Amino acid sequence: MADPTPPDPEPAGLRFDLTELRTALQALHKTLLDSERTSYEASFGRTLSAYDFLSLLTSDPWFAWLAPVTHLLADVDALLDAKEPLTSASVDTLTRKTKVLLTPTETGEGFSRQYDEVLQRDPDVLFAHAALSKLIRAQAAGKNPP
Repeated sequence: MADPTPPDPEPAGLRFDLTELRTALQALHKTLLDSERTSYEASFGRTLSAYDFLSLLTSDPWFAWLAPVTHLLADVDALLDAKEPLTSASVDTLTRKTKVLLTPTETGEGFSRQYDEVLQRDPDVLFAHAALSKLIRAQAAGKNPP
């Protein structure tokens, strides 16, 4: 028997905040893809067609380090598309996950180190990162009581 109790209403502004986070994360993701494509083309001396780029993006180890950002974006989309109302806890979890993932480390391994390297070499990525970080800080400040 189905539970006749309707779900709690979605907190005001939560969907807007998550949509803003998604937009900034998507902009960063696109900037990272563009940066890595340019770097790949410069390294291998060839210009990639859209088809070649998509093929390499899904199969070449050069681009594999970008997968965590792609997965994070998919998680945000899944939460926005879910039939259940958003909860503060679910949005906070994704926001924390975003902050942790996008913390560059010069001496780390994997994503954080690669991310640090691209932040150092590409000002467009740095600006997209700064915009996302600023948004996360502003959203967090808006949740704090006066």
